[in-house]
Amino acid sequence: MAERTPLALDAGPYRLGVIGDPVAHSLSPALHQPALNELGIAATYERWHTAASDIPERIRGLRAPDVLGASVTVPHKIAVMPLLDEISATALRAGAVNTIVNRDGRLIGDNTDIYGFGVTVAEALAGERPKTALVLGAGGAARAVVLALEEAGIAEIVVANRAIDRAAKLARDLEPAPSRAVELTDAVLAEELPRAGILVNATSLGWHAGEMPIKAEWLDLLPDDAVVADLTYRDTGLLLAAAECGLRTADGLPMLVHQGARAFTLWTGRAAPVETMLNAARAARDSG
Repeated sequence: MAERTPLALDAGPYRLGVIGDPVAHSLSPALHQPALNELGIAATYERWHTAASDIPERIRGLRAPDVLGASVTVPHKIAVMPLLDEISATALRAGAVNTIVNRDGRLIGDNTDIYGFGVTVAEALAGERPKTALVLGAGGAARAVVLALEEAGIAEIVVANRAIDRAAKLARDLEPAPSRAVELTDAVLAEELPRAGILVNATSLGWHAGEMPIKAEWLDLLPDDAVVADLTYRDTGLLLAAAECGLRTADGLPMLVHQGARAFTLWTGRAAPVETMLNAARAARDSG
């Protein structure tokens, strides 16, 4: 998507928001509002709770001249797509839109999750490029992860899911990404973990205390220099167990911030103050 001409600082006021159900827990306002304030952009970023039945009306409202766009979170990343005027090639391949940009009443959908996880992976790997990655889960989050790993040059991406048909569909849909599907079983983990330079939890397991996508003892099979990443933006049981094994870890907060920073630039045409956004997101997470 072509970059927007930078907004004039004396223009506005504008509106932005996150569309989802629920959105009360969203950290997006906490990271975007300080960024808008720092750059002197007259805009407010809000939480827009939207039921599925209200999606068409919400999307129509984004065409208003004072709306720069919106973030889209679960469960609406797919539902919004038919209502937009244009969808980027990245979002089409991911099969999901998480960012909507209003260009003079024309709505363009994009996916910045791939970019966000890509930056997170690059930072965690610190210049290394493991041959194999193991991704747990086969939902929308896993799609973004696989595409980010593909862009990072990972030669083999293994998608493991308890429902093998979902993993197989993901691998087919994302061809020619270097991915293959396996069933998430103990036997498969015993075979795949020793080969994995990066393990990514893209399942929903981990938000609540005590939840683990795999048993902690399986982490001992990973190479000593492996990275364990979790899309949840806090220290999950998986990440805590990985740290105890001496493995490098990465939670989902940097992904949230970097995808948000990319969206910020698409909305405003200005480079996002990433450090400000990261510090604000950390503070909001830790206070919650």
